[in-house]
Amino acid sequence: MAIVAAASLCATASAQTNTRSGYFLDNYNYGYELNPAFGNEMNFVSIPVLGNINVGMRGNLHVTDIYHVVDGKTVLFTNPDVSSSFLKDMPDVAKLGADLKVNLLSGGWKAWGGYNTVTINATAHVDLGVPKEFMRLAKEGISNRTYDITDMRVMANAYTEIALNHSRDIKQVPGLRIGAAVKFLIGMANVDMNFKKAQLSLGQDAWTATTNAEILANVGKTKFKTKFDKDGREYVDGVDVNSVGPNGFGMAFDLGAAYKWRDFDFSLGLLDLGWISYFNTAKASTNGDQTINTDAYTFNADDKADNSFSKEWKNMRNDLEKLYQLDDCGNVGTRNAGLAATINVGVGYTLPYYRRLKFGVLNTTRILSGATWNETRISANVKPVDCFGASANFVVGTYGCAFGWMANYYGKGFSIYLAMDNTLGKLSKEGIPLNSNASFSLGMCVPFGSK
Repeated sequence: MAIVAAASLCATASAQTNTRSGYFLDNYNYGYELNPAFGNEMNFVSIPVLGNINVGMRGNLHVTDIYHVVDGKTVLFTNPDVSSSFLKDMPDVAKLGADLKVNLLSGGWKAWGGYNTVTINATAHVDLGVPKEFMRLAKEGISNRTYDITDMRVMANAYTEIALNHSRDIKQVPGLRIGAAVKFLIGMANVDMNFKKAQLSLGQDAWTATTNAEILANVGKTKFKTKFDKDGREYVDGVDVNSVGPNGFGMAFDLGAAYKWRDFDFSLGLLDLGWISYFNTAKASTNGDQTINTDAYTFNADDKADNSFSKEWKNMRNDLEKLYQLDDCGNVGTRNAGLAATINVGVGYTLPYYRRLKFGVLNTTRILSGATWNETRISANVKPVDCFGASANFVVGTYGCAFGWMANYYGKGFSIYLAMDNTLGKLSKEGIPLNSNASFSLGMCVPFGSK
């Protein structure tokens, strides 16, 4: 089952950057990962693994679009008792994404005329795009005789990064501070499933599909499993991952600048400008447009017949992966995969009459083919005492509106923060967030030395 099997590869790379709620907050230890020009007042060393954990998901397709309540029971949208009217409110392309970033170890210190950090992170991203027409096909079946499904895509990337960062004030330009980081990357897994086309014509006695798709997978020594259809054609029907481990190497750079003018702070950060060169690339492809004709499904107008519309459509829906009969192209060697670059542009304003209160506007753009998103975050940041600060912020962007917050304790000898860029909303009975936009961040470290 090509689609299902390849999707399982993405699951191996469970889920971008640090919490943006802390961008304007004083004494947030990991601000340098949002803008490499930012430094800290004290030296620090993180608590291994617990130093900085960021988990998040985002999307314009929510659980309530997939599951519906009918007569007190929770059912899939494909249930015949669920009206197709919900499709009208769905976006043309439903997007879902998940991110995971775990700080394995990091430390920062003052030296060489500035502030320096060494950071080791484990990072993973998954992005999924599903056209509305695919959802309509799964829901309506032959009630709509033709479908044009384009640009369905799944991308996943998991890697370890070792980053060296240095920032300093530019004495020749008062108020200006610059920074840069170089990152050495160890690729663990990468999957790019690009289903470019599926034009379907469904008839009562047969159906025809013209498809174009390609899967590139770098997960250990991945090999595709194949089977033969009734005409003797061999196609991909599964995947075999023999091992999981380092599967590529690369490099990336972060660049940043911050400028203070009177009560204003201006900043710009360019993150993850780089790539990973993966080897052992398993490829499956239709090799251009491919036309499939089949009479495996015959539809009978008699609802009681074994091949009634409802029964045959159920069988066909379970075999949707056969729309893409991919050839196993074997191991095609090395390929380069770019990282999802991020741009942070911020403007902060410190209240003249109470300098412990700062307002800020941060615009973030994440750039990735087929999964680019943008958000603007407006925040109020307060530090009532030297060892504690908090932020409350409102965000609007590609995936709607949300509320974020951060609480940060910064004491000599111990520091901890909690944050949510997108506050968790209502949960289902099973504990699953009903909204696809949610995040959680936690970090602990040990500050030391003098300010």
